[in-house]
Amino acid sequence: MGIRFIMMVNKQGQTRLAQYYDHYLSLEERRVLESEIVRKCLARTEQQCSFVEHRNYKIVYRRYASLFFLVGVDTDENELAILEFIHLLVETMDRYFDNVVGDPKHP
Repeated sequence: MGIRFIMMVNKQGQTRLAQYYDHYLSLEERRVLESEIVRKCLARTEQQCSFVEHRNYKIVYRRYASLFFLVGVDTDENELAILEFIHLLVETMDRYFDNVVGDPKHP
């Protein structure tokens, strides 16, 4: 899978967790990328789809309670598979850390 980064962001746009798999990005480039992506995703309504193209990434995101989980992938990745990956990640974190985002079945 061509996952380039995973981010967990709250509703105010503050990054709570970020893991990058693109080693060539500097800290400043990561900071700028995060702010651009977070602004773009948080501005979208619930009626819009959960896929956004930004630069050379496809951003797939999903909201659980007050947290947004964002995954940046290569543009040729399957969006539905990434949504399933996000759901499994949230379920795993919820079990491990005991109630991370509430009931994951009701975002």
